[in-house]
Amino acid sequence: MASKEQRKKDLTNWDAVDALTDHQINLAISNDPDAAPLDAKGLTLIKRGRPRKDNPKRQITIRLSPDVVDTFRSFGKGWQTRVDQALKDWLKTHEVGS
Repeated sequence: MASKEQRKKDLTNWDAVDALTDHQINLAISNDPDAAPLDAKGLTLIKRGRPRKDNPKRQITIRLSPDVVDTFRSFGKGWQTRVDQALKDWLKTHEVGS
C-alpha cells in the first residue's frame, strides 16, 4: 500500500501524456472495458445511494428526560434504535386510544 507521501506525490508523466496523439488516446479508450459508453437502458440500471426501505423511519423531534437519554446513550452506538424498540415494546402491552 502506498504511503501518505507517495499518495500525495503525482506520479503521472505529464510529458508522455502531452505527447500522445488523439489517435493513441482514442485507441486506449476503445481498448478500456471500463470506458464503454452506456446506452439508455444501461443508464436506467444505475442506482445511486442506499436502496429505499419499504417502511422508512420518520425523523421527528421529541423531548425526553435527561436520565432517559443518558441511560440509552450509555449503551453506545444505536441508542436511538433502542429507544425505537422500547417504544414498540410499550405499544405491544398498551392499548392505543383514539
